[in-house]
Amino acid sequence: MIAYVKGTVAHKNPSFVVVEAGGIGYHINISLYTYTRIEGAQTVTLLTHFHVKEDQQTLFGFYEEQERNLFRLLISVSGVGPATALVVLSSMNAEELRAAVIGEDVSTIRKVKGIGPKTAQRIILDLKDKMIKESGESPTMLSPQSNTLRSEALSALVNLGFGRPAVQRALNRVLAAHPQTATPEDLIKLALRELSS
Repeated sequence: MIAYVKGTVAHKNPSFVVVEAGGIGYHINISLYTYTRIEGAQTVTLLTHFHVKEDQQTLFGFYEEQERNLFRLLISVSGVGPATALVVLSSMNAEELRAAVIGEDVSTIRKVKGIGPKTAQRIILDLKDKMIKESGESPTMLSPQSNTLRSEALSALVNLGFGRPAVQRALNRVLAAHPQTATPEDLIKLALRELSS
């Protein structure tokens, strides 16, 4: 119904912004990511999602289309409401969320306040295929053993100073290309090669 709001910032804080457009002040809920992008701005254009419930109508705003798309994907998951989706997008950026979902990284998603193990698994189950289709990454079918290998390799590589999203993408590619990898050491070596190429 409302695709975007463009106007002067009347008030802003890390959780919402009031944008005056055409003499009307729109109260728009935002993520921390969007807040950091508009922090110094006097005028803004925010892409919006208009959410209607029986007892309230709420406007959510996003700096980028990618963030709005992820928000809409998240609220399509049973048990994830708009407030929770906003917390997810405030806790990790789009790239980190994609990597965690595609890599079936339950522990990363569980670190988000208000997300329990069941909800984290439901997010992965519901969104993995959609995100793979969107990103063009090849899916990796992980056995319980390769899941353990993956989390050990992930934590070792992050401790070495590599960024988590880059490591998750490298591990996805390595496990797709070498599904028979048997030890964390082998997986780390292959991932290091991938990360330095």
